[in-house]
Amino acid sequence: MSISVEKTHIAAALNADALIGEPEVLEDETLAADADLAQQPAWLALKAAATALQALQAQDGSIPDADTHADAAASVAIIAAAIDELAPLFPHDADYLEAAVVDFEKWVAAGFGVPDFFDALQAFQPQKHRVNGLRHLVVFPMYTQNGSTSRLVEAVLIEVIWPEFIAELEQQYTNALFVPIRFLDFTPGYDTNSAVLFPETVAMREVPTFTWGAIFADREAARFRRVVGTAAEITRLQLPADAAVLLHNQHLTEETFVMWDLIHDRTHMRGDLPFDPFMIKQRMPFFLYSLEELRCDLTAFRESVSIERDGNASPEARQHAKLVQYAVIFDRIFRFAITGSRVRNYDGLGGQLLFAWMHQHNVLHWTDTRLTVDWDAVPECVIALGARIDELYWASIDRPKKAHWLAAYTMIAETLTPNPASHWARGLSEEVLAGAPKGYTDEVLDDEFPLSMFFEALEKKMKAVIASTVGITAHD
Repeated sequence: MSISVEKTHIAAALNADALIGEPEVLEDETLAADADLAQQPAWLALKAAATALQALQAQDGSIPDADTHADAAASVAIIAAAIDELAPLFPHDADYLEAAVVDFEKWVAAGFGVPDFFDALQAFQPQKHRVNGLRHLVVFPMYTQNGSTSRLVEAVLIEVIWPEFIAELEQQYTNALFVPIRFLDFTPGYDTNSAVLFPETVAMREVPTFTWGAIFADREAARFRRVVGTAAEITRLQLPADAAVLLHNQHLTEETFVMWDLIHDRTHMRGDLPFDPFMIKQRMPFFLYSLEELRCDLTAFRESVSIERDGNASPEARQHAKLVQYAVIFDRIFRFAITGSRVRNYDGLGGQLLFAWMHQHNVLHWTDTRLTVDWDAVPECVIALGARIDELYWASIDRPKKAHWLAAYTMIAETLTPNPASHWARGLSEEVLAGAPKGYTDEVLDDEFPLSMFFEALEKKMKAVIASTVGITAHD
């Protein structure tokens, strides 16, 4: 049976239960009552079919076993019919959804080789519709960062988060590619730690110029609230009243992360950069990635301090600016530092560095098994670490690459204690120093800067709660 004929039969069956209206004229009450997308029969059928396809796919997205092609074609037909059924709810994505169906049909016709969704990806332009509450249906063969490493067919229902104060801030912190979103529902690839939807993860025949990048602020906020709440209890940290609000208000925390991400994301492309800002196709010691991510976070921190102190900023912007400062510190020291393995964990290293810097500059104290923070002194202390990284970058524009690496290592080692077995700490051999950059990278230990005793103890107490955040959403 051809896909088009099969789609007709499936669409008819779905129509018996699905309620589809013209979104432009639906009242808010109708949308709330009838357009709960996660319960739409068409969506549930699509989700089940995509999940069934995943079991048949290889890592590159192809389906090599010809004996399973009939089942695969049936699943694709269900997906295509469901997209057609749901499309009227997403008029802003009409071109994309139509292209996605065509790409699915081409994939079947080509015998389920490596999928190519270049045309559909080019048609999907969510950055053009940054409207608070606007929804998208997204279906691609793709891997999910910090989730699946295979390009499987994944489907996700998302909603844009774009409050008015963010729209105002974006005029100053321009970032036309940034799309903050929240989950409505998803296939198994997102029942993981993945909190991004990036176009480069899609299976496609060529790499285009990317025009958007989406971050799930609801997942970031939900795991922040769970992890920080537990960590504060364990360390007996008395949270400031305004910071404590974050632990009890998912909506406020989501908006805080949107502001943080807006400034962080654009920082990768700005500043005195001694290398490609996204470090694409570069093989460097992992601690260089630590500094780049931390630089962007500390820029968001610094700018938030400026906004908080700016009497001309809107009350909403100033309120969220203060909350961004708390979020950067708490997420970095309580979650980043102890999440994931110790194998080249660059985010973990950045969290360790921030904690140690604050401790060694006497604004953070671990005394009598209680964590305390001198909040009045925090802004200048944290901004100083960001300035130290900026100085490193500025000076390295005039340095050879390997010299930049060595200078970065020295800077980190001034605050964090290297692994006792470190070749870098003892001094690289003349043979390595005179050789290719690969020799330098090969000498970096997987855990070049091990956890301190404080973090070793905290990790043991926090392991279960961090594990519980896998797949978390605002509804958990």
